[in-house]
Amino acid sequence: MTMSDARSLPFSAPPCCSWNPACESGAVLLDPQNTLFVHGATPVLLLADAPVHDALPLLTAPDGAVPLCAGWSIVPRLTLCVVDGPGEHGLVVPALAAPVLGGADGAAASSSMADWCADAEQAGGAVVLSLNQLPEALDWSALLSSGTARGGFVPALA
Repeated sequence: MTMSDARSLPFSAPPCCSWNPACESGAVLLDPQNTLFVHGATPVLLLADAPVHDALPLLTAPDGAVPLCAGWSIVPRLTLCVVDGPGEHGLVVPALAAPVLGGADGAAASSSMADWCADAEQAGGAVVLSLNQLPEALDWSALLSSGTARGGFVPALA
């Protein structure tokens, strides 16, 4: 699956999310089309246009060693992924509707997300990177040294 394929997956907005004008609950759901879950020994969650962008630490990892994102935690689950930060900062991603890159070819979305969650459990967390927009191609060295990405390794809650 390419980045363009992942972004073209169908999605309808849940009735209660921060970007839906009908929402009055204040819940911070991030549109899953503004996310990309990437499989790996250390899984990655890319966020675009996230309300927590400025609250995450500026990421500096030119050597590829991603620093710990102190004060943040992640709860990776098949249906929802929660990224919780200090104070009122945090967001929820409807994970089952989000694109997953790097899973088994032809795997169902739920299977790919289940694999991503297993990766996160095995790694003890995930790298969360917040960007202005999702990249067209994944160039990790460019992302980690861009000076505009925010985030780091976010430990999973037990």
